[in-house]
Amino acid sequence: MNASLTPSSSTPAFQLTRNPHGRLVLTLADGTAHEGVTPVRAFPIAAPGEGLSLVGADGHELLWVPRLEAVTGAARQLIDEELEVREFVPTIQKILAVSSFSTPSTWDVETDRGPARLVLKAEEDIRRLGGRTRLLIAGGDGLQFRVKDTTALDKHSRRLLERFL
Repeated sequence: MNASLTPSSSTPAFQLTRNPHGRLVLTLADGTAHEGVTPVRAFPIAAPGEGLSLVGADGHELLWVPRLEAVTGAARQLIDEELEVREFVPTIQKILAVSSFSTPSTWDVETDRGPARLVLKAEEDIRRLGGRTRLLIAGGDGLQFRVKDTTALDKHSRRLLERFL
């Protein structure tokens, strides 16, 4: 799949393709091709559409895209596919049970990706994001869970959550 972005005042022209092995290949305006490119958002939760870096296999930034909306068509589709895999953050819809009201505590939750179990090692693993109702919860295994709006949770879930906030 080939995709390109026409030059604008803030985003240089580039072509993005997927090689036969499924890896992204970035071709810059000067014709330089970079295989194994990874899209990385600057602010994946707070401002997902602001600032995207295309990083080479060596970890160095190859291209900066100030606004993701500037990328359209097939290039945008390829970037979105890669980001979906990279930024796997299930959204908690319901807290079914907690093993203890002190940490560490095992939580059984229902997410938008199905049932899950996470271990909350410390209360500091629950972070508030941009207001009082959005949360990011880090499980003991490193997986992050999101709560988009604590007020949208059912009463039982809110009660369990409030014990840790």
